[in-house]
Amino acid sequence: MGIGVDAFLRRLAQELRPRAEESAGLLLRRLRDDMPELWEQQDIAELALEETAGHITRFLDVLEGRVDVAEVEAPPEALEVTRQAARRGLPISQLLRSYRLGHMVLIQLLQGEAARLSDDRELINDAGTRLVEAAFAYVDRGSEQVVVAYQEERDRRLQRRLLLANEASRRIGTSLDTARTAEELAEFGAEDFADVVTVDLLDSLLHDGGDRPPDTAAPAPLLRRVARRPAPDDDADLPVVPGRTHSCPAESEQARVLASEQPRLYRATAPGTGHRSALLLPLRARGNPLGLVQFLRHRTAVPFDEDDLLLAQEIAAVAAVSIDNALRYNQERTTALTLQRSLLPQRAVEQSAVDAASRYLPNDTRAGVGGDWYDVIPLSGARVALVVGDVVGRGLHAAATMGRLRTAVRSFADIDLMPDELLTHLDDVVIRLQREEAPGDGELSATCLYAVYDPVSRMCTLASAGHVAPAVATPPYARGVDAGWSVDFPEMSIGPPLGLGGLPFETTQFQLAEGSLLTLYTDGLIQSRGRDVDAARAALCDALTDGPDAPEEICDRLLAAVLPRNRSDDVALLVARTRALDPGHVTTLDLPPDPAAVSGARGHTARTLAAWGLEELAFATELIVSELVTNAIRYGKAPIQLRLILQSTLTCEVFDTNSTSPHLRHARTFDEGGRGLLLVAQLAERWGTRHSREGKAIWAEQALPGTDGVLG
Repeated sequence: MGIGVDAFLRRLAQELRPRAEESAGLLLRRLRDDMPELWEQQDIAELALEETAGHITRFLDVLEGRVDVAEVEAPPEALEVTRQAARRGLPISQLLRSYRLGHMVLIQLLQGEAARLSDDRELINDAGTRLVEAAFAYVDRGSEQVVVAYQEERDRRLQRRLLLANEASRRIGTSLDTARTAEELAEFGAEDFADVVTVDLLDSLLHDGGDRPPDTAAPAPLLRRVARRPAPDDDADLPVVPGRTHSCPAESEQARVLASEQPRLYRATAPGTGHRSALLLPLRARGNPLGLVQFLRHRTAVPFDEDDLLLAQEIAAVAAVSIDNALRYNQERTTALTLQRSLLPQRAVEQSAVDAASRYLPNDTRAGVGGDWYDVIPLSGARVALVVGDVVGRGLHAAATMGRLRTAVRSFADIDLMPDELLTHLDDVVIRLQREEAPGDGELSATCLYAVYDPVSRMCTLASAGHVAPAVATPPYARGVDAGWSVDFPEMSIGPPLGLGGLPFETTQFQLAEGSLLTLYTDGLIQSRGRDVDAARAALCDALTDGPDAPEEICDRLLAAVLPRNRSDDVALLVARTRALDPGHVTTLDLPPDPAAVSGARGHTARTLAAWGLEELAFATELIVSELVTNAIRYGKAPIQLRLILQSTLTCEVFDTNSTSPHLRHARTFDEGGRGLLLVAQLAERWGTRHSREGKAIWAEQALPGTDGVLG
């Protein structure tokens, strides 16, 4: 009987195949009655006939034995319908229900066809049983593929939301100008999110520096249109142009949003307008209402959905805080300037060592933002520290830990620890944080690469705690050849990740040619599932050798060429082009351990400052040099060397081979000494001690004339 059933099912499939499209239409009519919500989506409705015919054809292939049901692939139209449903926020449960209902109708069609082809009741019953089994297997197989496609589309939308929200926080609020901030909101929203964006602020906030409180009890508060993108045209439904005031009708959606202070997704198209959908969001910051922002779509085929509403809320929240900051600027100028320094990006700290650019990209998954970080820290003696690190884990906990470690690195850098010593102290910090962790927080660990570049000697000194080595690109002129750039990954000891304790870190040192590129990054840039790390490193090398562009352009090129398409990790990137300090801005003098050498050091200093045109600093600098050299001769060990460096500041350094650090102390009335370092501290803007394997250097920095005492 089994062979007879197989043959009968093949015949049944062959009889129905020429009428597959007709059967698809009949099946769709049944689904329209049972699930009308699916047909409200225009794009889904347009694909429905092709999708249904594809499913019928696939199922008939299974009945004819052309394909195993366990290996059957869903039609491309079915996966596209799934993606369209995900974009519109349609629940996956509705799609799966349509699968079940559709195959129930198809089974009924096949059973009716079976009764027409045979009057053998037993054969028909056996064939019906096989049909049901095959249909359930087909539905299970198709449902698995639909769920995967649906989740992939949702993940892509989440990635876009994270990137757009991050970009919005960078681009909106670049100044404390109210109108400009509103323009930035409108410009950002109209680029790749909405067709038209309008920003209306309560008119009362824009008068007299915002001293008048807004009349929120008024049934129709007066609004002023501050920004709109694209530029105003002849749309009849948006007659208000920027700069004009208006009031929203009491029964309008805008008035309801202002009154309730709740955002609204509006899909219904008003008669006579061309807008397919709208997002209406109140602007509110620090408990105060500010106005209303509208995101409108009329050319874009896809209407807004709930994900778009969440993204719009994040954008509006960023903008609202920035607008509120700008409004407060008109009330209290000094307070607003302080707020600007704390909330908005400040200028990079002036330093002569490198020209640097950086990027940070969150991961592509729902796991949340991780703990990648980077930093550029000016150090004494014209040097600079370059840092990249990665905290294991995701979410707020990882981000908070990253902030604590970044602060710790800055603190250790401020006392001029060598890279291996700094990582040892940072390892202790992580171990201490581990002990403070609450149960269930997960294992705390991190990696870190700490590099110090000296533009005077062009030496790079670095150490790694479980972090990937940097890439070093050398310009062709440094190698004396006409060929292009060369890229190497320096051989260095990669120490254990932070948090293990008791294991040493090692320092690597090498010299860099002027204009070299030092590229530090986290492993998310080159590591991903399904991609070979060596291939990623080769792509990184190619991108670095494409041309001598500025670091900002190199960052963009690296991300475009190397960044994995399906990232599962964050990426931090830091590109630094090295500079070499002009030899004419550095002078050294070897000194004997003899008190008589102090006079020679003062004379050398006076001549150097005269050559540099800094006679104005001669008196203070000679006193500083005198005290530092005297201190080294009395308490240090030979050899002793004086070094003067002219960069954004004037730096005096005295080296000796004694590792003991000096300390400030208050001399008693009749003491003959003890006032040297106190005098240095009074004359210099900053001073400190830097240790090395060979000993120590005591340094002091002075601001140059005309810099208002601002140190680089």
